[in-house]
Amino acid sequence: MASEKSFKKRKITDDVDGVGVGGGLESLPEDIIADIFSRLPISSIARLMFVCRSWRSVLTQHGRLSSSSSSPTKPCLLLHCDSPIRNGLHFLDLSEEEKRIKTKKFTLRFASSMPEFDVVGSCNGLLCLSDSLYNDSLYLYNPFTTNSLELPECSNKYHDQELVFGFGFHEMKKEYKVLKIVYFRGSSSNNNGIYRGRGRIQYKQSEVQILTLSSKTTDQSLSWRSLGKAPYKFVKRSSEALVNGRLHFVTRPRRHVPDRKFVSFDLEDEEFKEIPKPDCGGLNRTNHRLVNLKGCLCAVVYGNYGKLDIWVMKTYGVKESWGKEYSIGTYLPKGLKQNLDRPMWIWKNAENGKVVRVLCLLENGEILLEYKSRVLVAYDPKLGKFKDLLFHGLPNWFHTVVHAGTLSWFDTPLDLW
Repeated sequence: MASEKSFKKRKITDDVDGVGVGGGLESLPEDIIADIFSRLPISSIARLMFVCRSWRSVLTQHGRLSSSSSSPTKPCLLLHCDSPIRNGLHFLDLSEEEKRIKTKKFTLRFASSMPEFDVVGSCNGLLCLSDSLYNDSLYLYNPFTTNSLELPECSNKYHDQELVFGFGFHEMKKEYKVLKIVYFRGSSSNNNGIYRGRGRIQYKQSEVQILTLSSKTTDQSLSWRSLGKAPYKFVKRSSEALVNGRLHFVTRPRRHVPDRKFVSFDLEDEEFKEIPKPDCGGLNRTNHRLVNLKGCLCAVVYGNYGKLDIWVMKTYGVKESWGKEYSIGTYLPKGLKQNLDRPMWIWKNAENGKVVRVLCLLENGEILLEYKSRVLVAYDPKLGKFKDLLFHGLPNWFHTVVHAGTLSWFDTPLDLW
C-alpha cells in the first residue's frame, strides 16, 4: 500500500513537471491539437500556460493558433469602466454558453503608473491604451498574458495640444503601428497659432507621428517617426474602424466647407486617402460613426430617439457598392428603466450623447448593441426583435471594446515571459 501511494505521488509530481501530462498532449497530431485549442475560450487557454512547462512549450509551438473567442463573431467584450481615481477593465467571453458567461475583472499591473486611461484601439489580440490624465503615456497591453509595454515619448511635444490616435496591424508585414495626430499651437503665427470658430479653439498647426512594432523591433529602433503635417482635421476620437489594412477617420466640418469626409490611413504606404461616402442623409452632422462589420466598412447613421441605419460598403473603395443593410428602430432596454445618476466621469466616453452604439455582428446574424453605456442588447434584423443580455457582474457604467483575445505579443507569436 505504501509503495502504491508513493508511486501515485511520484506520478503526479512528474505530471506537474510536464512529463506525464505534457507528453500526452505533445504526442497528438498537430491538427488535433489545433482543434482542441480552437474549441477553448481564450481565458482557459491563458490559464493552461501555467499548468506545466511542457504545456507551455506546446502552446508556444502553436502560439499562432486562435481560440474560438478570437472569431469576430464570437469576440471577447472588454468593458472599460472609466471610474475616477482608478479605471477598471472587465471582460465577457461570448464563446462560452450564455448561461455560463460571467463578467471577470483584469488585474492591471500598470495601474500605479497610469491609473486613468482611454482605450485607443484593439487589434490582433493587443490593446493600445493612452493616459487620459496627462496625455504623455501610451501602453501596449495583452490582457490575457498581462504583457505590457510603455511606448517611448515622442521628441516633439507641444503645449495645448489635441490628439487623435489610431492603432492597427498589417497582416502582410506582421507589423503593429500606432498613429498619433497632434494638433497644436504654432509659435510664430498671430494669436499664438489658434483661432476661435464656432465657439471652440481650432489649432492651425499639426504633425503626424507613427511608431512601428514587429519581430524586428529593438529597444534602439523603438522610436516615433514624423510623417509631416496632417492633411485633414479629424474629429477628436480614435480611429473608428480598421478595414482592408487601413484605419478610418471622419473629418471635422469647416466654416465654409461643412461637408464631412471619410478618410483612410494605409498602414502599408502610410498615406491618407479619401473614401467615397454613401448617398444618404445625415452624414454631415455629428450623429454618425464608422464601424467594421464582418470585414466591411460600415457607416452608422443616427436618427431621432435612438433610431439608426447601417450602410455597408460591400466592395472596398467602390462608391456604388454602398447599400443600406439594416434599419434599427427605437428601443428602451429594461435596464434603462431604472434611473441611475450618471457620474460626471462617464461623459468623457458618452459618444456625444448617443443612445446606442453598434459593436459587432454575431455568429447568429444578430447585431450587438450598447445602450447608454449601461446595457448590452442583441438585435435580430430578420425578426426585428431586441433581447437584453444580462450577465452576472456587469458594471453599472461601461464602454465596450470588441476584442479578439489571443496569446500573441508584438515580437513573437507567444511571449515566454
